[in-house]
Amino acid sequence: NNTNFTELDKQILQTTRDSAQKLINIVNALSNLQDTSTSTAGVADDILLIAQELLVLHNDSTAVPTSCIEIKERQPNSPSGLYLLANTYTAYCNMGTLCGSGGGWTRLAYLDMTDATQNCPSGFRLYQSGGVRACGRTWSASGAGCVSVQFPSNGISYSQICGRVAGYRFYNADAFNGPYFNDINSYYVNGVSITRGSPRQHVWTLACGLSEIIRNYNHSKCPCSKGSTQTVPSFVGNHYFCESGNYTIKLPPRLYTSNPLWDGQGCSGNESPCCNAPGIPWFHRDYGSTTTTDYIELRVCSDNTISNVDDTPVSYYEIYVM
Repeated sequence: NNTNFTELDKQILQTTRDSAQKLINIVNALSNLQDTSTSTAGVADDILLIAQELLVLHNDSTAVPTSCIEIKERQPNSPSGLYLLANTYTAYCNMGTLCGSGGGWTRLAYLDMTDATQNCPSGFRLYQSGGVRACGRTWSASGAGCVSVQFPSNGISYSQICGRVAGYRFYNADAFNGPYFNDINSYYVNGVSITRGSPRQHVWTLACGLSEIIRNYNHSKCPCSKGSTQTVPSFVGNHYFCESGNYTIKLPPRLYTSNPLWDGQGCSGNESPCCNAPGIPWFHRDYGSTTTTDYIELRVCSDNTISNVDDTPVSYYEIYVM
């Protein structure tokens, strides 16, 4: 059982907190007694010393960890699972190696639409086709736009982000070929934008290109695809994955479930460099000695201002920090 936090644990935690308050009250009362009664001063000194030592021992032994890495450092053999962190925040801790770094990852975001009990984030549209469920944009009159969900860090300080996203194409897409190419706050991509904090700082982009076939649409192909003439926004750099999941040119408007996006699989010869991107399907950012408590934001965007149906709904994501 990976659940390491139960109702019993909650009761124990509350009991220890109550005990701590009682010890504090004893210390305060004995301090007053020591000041006002010389006849009992010696006894009060002894009891006060014991109470203070008990309080220190209590504080040392019941301190709740603030992150999964702190748990890993205290107990290196801790298994992956749910743990109670500071401020009664319950988080899933991955104690194994992710993105080349050892265990102690705190999960901030998780969605698995193969689980029938899970629902799309608020504001997202549910797609269903052939048993596949995915979450994308709510269509608007203007066509282009993004839908967003934010994941707070709950005060956890981190210097690394590791995650993966899986999705599908709906109708057509052209990766980074839109009118707001260089604006991180707009729909700069057909795909998924992952940022942190405000103002937004780019973490990773997962783009959907038009097709793997090289004909007259090189400007709409994934930048990593052979023959593509498309460029990547400067704020994205090399921090992106791109797949098309399409072996033809243009497609009718429906959800294409046979070739999931951003899994590093199913690429043909032209798009093979895209499926060989380092780390795929996992993305990773390491900020070195720089730490932050920024929230993580995931947006599903479309830059098509003409068609109202282009989309890249997501079916799975998990994002960790450490």
